[in-house]
Amino acid sequence: MDRTGSLIKGDIRRAFTYLESGPVVLVTTHTAERDDIMSISWMMVMDYEAHIAISTGPWNESYQRILDTKECAVCVPGADLLDAAVRIGTVNGSEEDKFAANHLTRTPGEVVQAPLIDECLACLECRLETVYPDRGLLIFSTERLWENPGRSERRTFHANGDGTFFADGEFYYRRDAMKKWVPEGCERFGKKQP
Repeated sequence: MDRTGSLIKGDIRRAFTYLESGPVVLVTTHTAERDDIMSISWMMVMDYEAHIAISTGPWNESYQRILDTKECAVCVPGADLLDAAVRIGTVNGSEEDKFAANHLTRTPGEVVQAPLIDECLACLECRLETVYPDRGLLIFSTERLWENPGRSERRTFHANGDGTFFADGEFYYRRDAMKKWVPEGCERFGKKQP
């Protein structure tokens, strides 16, 4: 086949960097010994009922805590917490208190024992439903959503998988065209165009 378009064959090792760009989240866990946080960039929303999946494994100390407690909190940091999220992702919780080291405030939830992070844009209290250990895929039901509308930094940030990140930019309002497919009540920025 003669290729005359602009697309060129790329290195397959970069393929995931085009798809990885869901928002980086901070996943908190709780045990009698301590609270911990891990950074996760491999996550996805699975449906409108707020089932979510994250991908992690035994290399993360929090993985076993989630398996043991069957719960966590998934917290969505703003772009101003990028450096804290990177640091959280590069230090083991057994080495330091990641909340104190990153000046993050623990806030209790109502449903799970894992703490919420007060500085985040949103926190989801989650219960573990299904585990696919061969792929490190954990599926959760979201039991409670907490939002922080007073935050001045509203952008989330995304990992490209190669040590670089990008923050959300401009939002495009197409709610009127999509209203048939978007459930009532899920308007993140209210009824008006952001």
